[in-house]
Parts: sequence; C-alpha cells; structure tokens
Amino acid sequence: MTTEDTTSNVLIFALCNYPSLLTNGILRLEQMEETPLEDFSTDERREHHVFEQLLDSYPGLLERLKNGSEEEILHVGELIGKGAAGARGDDTKTLKSAVLDWISPKGDTIQPHLHRNSKIDRGFNHELTGSLLCPAGMDWTDPETKENLWSGEMLVCGDQWPIFLYTQYTYNPDDPWCGLLRSRLLVCAYKHVFTSPSSVEKEPKATRSGNARLHGMNCVTIASISYIATQVRFALSSSSVFSRTDTTTDSETFYHSLLDLLEDREECKEVDELLMWWNRQVFPTSSAAKRPISANSALSKI
Repeated sequence: MTTEDTTSNVLIFALCNYPSLLTNGILRLEQMEETPLEDFSTDERREHHVFEQLLDSYPGLLERLKNGSEEEILHVGELIGKGAAGARGDDTKTLKSAVLDWISPKGDTIQPHLHRNSKIDRGFNHELTGSLLCPAGMDWTDPETKENLWSGEMLVCGDQWPIFLYTQYTYNPDDPWCGLLRSRLLVCAYKHVFTSPSSVEKEPKATRSGNARLHGMNCVTIASISYIATQVRFALSSSSVFSRTDTTTDSETFYHSLLDLLEDREECKEVDELLMWWNRQVFPTSSAAKRPISANSALSKI
C-alpha cells in the first residue's frame, strides 16, 4: 500500500476504526446473502458503504480479506488506519498555523496575539477563535453566553455547529441551509489540503494541482467537505491532540452529524447545489461545477 493510497483514505472516512470496519464488512457480506442491505440499521448501511468504497480503493483487498485469518484482517486494518492517521496528522499540523492567516483581520494582526505552535490560548479562551466556534444560534456578544462557554459551564456537543461554517459567519434561524458550509475559511482550508497551500489566495486553475492530481480528484466530495470542516474546527480549538474519541472536541460526533445531513436523501437538492458551489471554487472546469440543463427548456428537449 502506497502513501498515495493511505492519504486518500481521508476522502472516504476520516474518523474510522479500520480493523473493526474490515471485520464487520466481511461478516456483513456473508449476512447479505440472506438479508438485503436495506434491512440493516442506518449506521450499518453507512459503514458498509464506506467498506465498499475502501474495497474500490484497494484492488485485490477483498480477496485478501476473504482468504485471510482474523489476525490478518486486523493487521490490514491497522496498516490502513496507520496511513490514514498519518495523513490526517500532517493536515492537522499544517492547518494549526495556516488557519491564523485566514482569520486575521485584513491589514491587521490578531489581538491578543495567538501563537502558531501552541493552542492553549485558542478556543473559547480567545475573542476571535471563540466567536468563530460559537454555536450557530447563540450570541457570542452576550457576556453570559461568552462566560459560560469560556468556563465550560456550557458544554458544546459535536452536533452544535459553529458559526464559522456559514458564509460571512451569519446564521439565519429561519433558513439553516442558507450559507451553510460555504465560508471562505473552509474554502481556504480545502485548497490548502487538497490542491496546494500556494493555491489558497489564487483563482482556481483549469488543471488540477497538488494532492488533487495525486489522488485523481476532479470534484469535491461530501466526505472531503466534512473532513475539512472537522479539521478547521479542531485548529480553532484549544485542544492539543486530535483524537477520534476525544470527548472535549467531540470531533467524531461533529463529523458524523455533517455526513448525516449531507447523505440525507431528503436534502439532495440542497446538497447538489452545495457540491456545485464547491466545485466552482476548487475545480471550475469540472463537469460537476457546471449547472444542469434547466428542466422544460428548449435545450433539454433537443
């Protein structure tokens, strides 16, 4: 398995127990000989979808798993997990510093100063990062809210989405979809990780660059948007170690809550529009960035 293979796993599932995923996947394949996938729980169906994507990424993996012992399956899962964790760790490290450039006021510096190599003064400990991490629907300018978030008296769960996910950091309670996952901060982080750090302040090019070319990416995916949002949320927080099971940042719940929304079939119209918007920002020449032909138009009938 190559570095390119393991790095691309973040596009499939950023926060995943790979040994468990492979073991459950093989067992489920046997169960599906008698039970259709639709009869499994939502979590099991999602896990199996990830398992199938993983099989597509590694030619010959299914055969190896079917013929391998339980110990061998666990070993393969540990190898894939180690590679994915390494790639995730690299992104976490570079975003810790880069995110400060993107949130700095234009033509000014962050006050009080935020350290690039330490996160202890981030999160709700700082006015700027606190305002960005404040859950949508809460008022950071309210002294009581600010105090409760700073002191930890008010705990923020992973499914309480921060305001930085929204365009202009503005949330409309009457239309929660408005501007969701379209902030400039997210686009900067996405380009930094999936195209190249130098592409952040530039107009997207017709040709793919950096990691996008390495991993055959030509369009933005639901998983990659959720992954970047999770990484930015962590970069703004005061937590020092990114962990799948960290209860302080609750990253796993946050990541899953975004996937739940973006994979909800009832939200497909909004999700399609969101993906088209993203592809225009990152891959403008991709077919995924082009608006579909209008229904009932003359062109659609030709």
